[in-house]
Amino acid sequence: MMAIFMLFLCCSCARKKERTYTAKEIKATEEALIGANKILVKKDEEKIREYARKYRLAMQETPSGLWYKISGTGSGAKAQKGQKVTLRYKVSLLDGTLCYNSDYLGLKQFRVGQGGVESGLEEGVMLLSVGNQATFIMPPHLAHGLPGDGEKIPARSIIVYEVELLKLEP
Repeated sequence: MMAIFMLFLCCSCARKKERTYTAKEIKATEEALIGANKILVKKDEEKIREYARKYRLAMQETPSGLWYKISGTGSGAKAQKGQKVTLRYKVSLLDGTLCYNSDYLGLKQFRVGQGGVESGLEEGVMLLSVGNQATFIMPPHLAHGLPGDGEKIPARSIIVYEVELLKLEP
């Protein structure tokens, strides 16, 4: 028994030589990943476009890929980085599954530009003035990315944010 333990100990302690990759292999891998990412972004865009068509939403798209529709009469200046915003909100998946809602979680407050929320939400609120309502559709790279949020938003999910900007503070 002791001999088996010693053999196991020796084998488990032996260091494997780490493989090194050539610059050519690294570049080929990077190019493959970039290509795959472009395909996924294109598929996400097609899903969002179909959703907007299905629900007859006249939406605009930012260069980052955020889709938005603004309504309601806003007043004052648009939200800016550094300001604290207060929002009424509802977050759902493209299939309509409700994930989060200010009716049961309370209003959302955050300081624009300091992280802690989806980058698409930060980008979107800077399009709004107090009183505006908006629908933001965020592809995964502007929402919770590859892993999801670990709770109600699955991996690589496109999310729909319905918001109303209630208050802006310095």
